[in-house]
Amino acid sequence: MSLPERGRRVPATDAEYHLWLHMTDTVSDRLRRVTSRHNALVKELRRALDKGEPTPDGHCAIESVRLIEEAIRSGLRFKAVFFSDAAEDRARRLLPQIGSHVEALLLPDDVFTSAVATESPQGVAALVKLRDSSLDAALAPAVPLVVVVAGVQDPGNLGTILRSAEAFGASGVVLGEGAVSPYNPKLVRASAGSLFRLNVVRTELAAACATLRARGLRLVATSSHRGLPLPEADLRGPLAFFIGNEGSGLPREIMSTLDGTVSIPHSPRVESLNAGVAASIMLYEISRQRSA
Repeated sequence: MSLPERGRRVPATDAEYHLWLHMTDTVSDRLRRVTSRHNALVKELRRALDKGEPTPDGHCAIESVRLIEEAIRSGLRFKAVFFSDAAEDRARRLLPQIGSHVEALLLPDDVFTSAVATESPQGVAALVKLRDSSLDAALAPAVPLVVVVAGVQDPGNLGTILRSAEAFGASGVVLGEGAVSPYNPKLVRASAGSLFRLNVVRTELAAACATLRARGLRLVATSSHRGLPLPEADLRGPLAFFIGNEGSGLPREIMSTLDGTVSIPHSPRVESLNAGVAASIMLYEISRQRSA
């Protein structure tokens, strides 16, 4: 008989004990033992994490207890969930929150480690379907706020942008050419679940600019050294603001189509702010102005 998970309270009454025993048996029945690294689902998980792209049927690979819990909280659909032998106790906590139709695999520790991306895995991973997103959905609010990202390749920076976009009320994020894939495992972790809830759209920048302008949004870019200082800018109406690569900035052909540039004042000793910081400051100021 299995013992209660370490750190959990031992069932105090007969009724609690029998409920705990029933849940343990139910979880054990759901777990399918897989020992081969060549299992089709294990290979899908490994390939998706290695490439940072969706599986052939459009699922995103995620790992860690926190991300699994965020995916559950965000209402994502699971295709499969994976547990290592060392993390079997975590199945008792997580599986009751995941639909009974979802495949649940129990892997030897070495097989699990061979499939995931982190150096110190927590023994939990999954394949989930991200929400359907579109530019139309991002433009649905009465006063839309869209973040347009061009050429940002660092997954930590883009994850920060997504996290700040959700925190400060952006209605969507557009990823143009050269931006890191939203399925990149480092980006997924850095977004801390915001990727699961935001409208994140991958499209060509020129096409996005045409749509945004046609729908009445003002298009502005951020800059470290030129443009209207942020404290003087009116950012309260329907708006799309553009964040470019720290090194090369926005493409010249995109800059020529924008309505203006907003600069973020900072010490001249600092050459520039990274994309994640710049976007977060802009989003905070837009949120502040709109709620004032």
